Amino acid sequence: MPSPDMAVLEGALSVQAVLDCRSRDIVRIDVARNAQDPRISRVVETARRHGVRVHVADRAALDLRASGRTHGGVLALVGPRRFTPLDHLGRGATTPFVALLDGVEDPYNLGQAVRSLYAAGAHGLLLRRPRRAGADMVIARASAGASERMPTTLVEGAGELEAAVRELRDRGLRVVCAHRSDADVVYEADLSGPLVLAMGGERRGLTRRLALNADVRVTVPYGRWFRPALDITSATAVVAFEIARQRRAAAPARGGSAGASPDGEAIRT
Repeated sequence: MPSPDMAVLEGALSVQAVLDCRSRDIVRIDVARNAQDPRISRVVETARRHGVRVHVADRAALDLRASGRTHGGVLALVGPRRFTPLDHLGRGATTPFVALLDGVEDPYNLGQAVRSLYAAGAHGLLLRRPRRAGADMVIARASAGASERMPTTLVEGAGELEAAVRELRDRGLRVVCAHRSDADVVYEADLSGPLVLAMGGERRGLTRRLALNADVRVTVPYGRWFRPALDITSATAVVAFEIARQRRAAAPARGGSAGASPDGEAIRT
């Protein structure tokens, strides 16, 4: 069993992300004997190039160490995640897009939301330290490795979270909050500038003070009357890709090219 400060990441995408981004120290990588997946071959090649130990084992042995049988034939025993200082979050981007996710209790939902944010071009993520230990494996798997690739800052509590948001606002980022009432339709709000997108989970949500003090509140219009709010993964995807759409539309005016974000990174599905 790994020690409490270690984690087992599953799947080629998650393990490749750790190798590419150096987001953690890697103790060793286990791959299934006779694995044919070209993604695993790339993991092995990258690991050996970085001097990371690769161990070949029977798939049954990997099954015992994994949470299930969906690991695809590769696991990595890794150390704690390296996080980004708040002062570095979003730095280097011409038009920073930082996301804040709060009150997301389910690690699978958190991973799915991070996956959408990363794909939509977010430059960084702000989170409160999770209450649930050992969720790294689920988050990395659900995010297809995006959680390891996304620069992430952790804070301890509500007060520190609000202080972090104030610091980002002092750097010129508007705070955009997803909210169901007293809000602009997301497609009609200007989301093309530097911003912090604040999204709250279905149960706990954002703090009241953060929601009330946002610079812009946006809501996703429904196609029919429906009382329940969208789940965090769906709502995050809708808003994040509207931000991506607006930035792609604004790119030619800022000297970029069609199909690219204002910071020059292509946006592809």
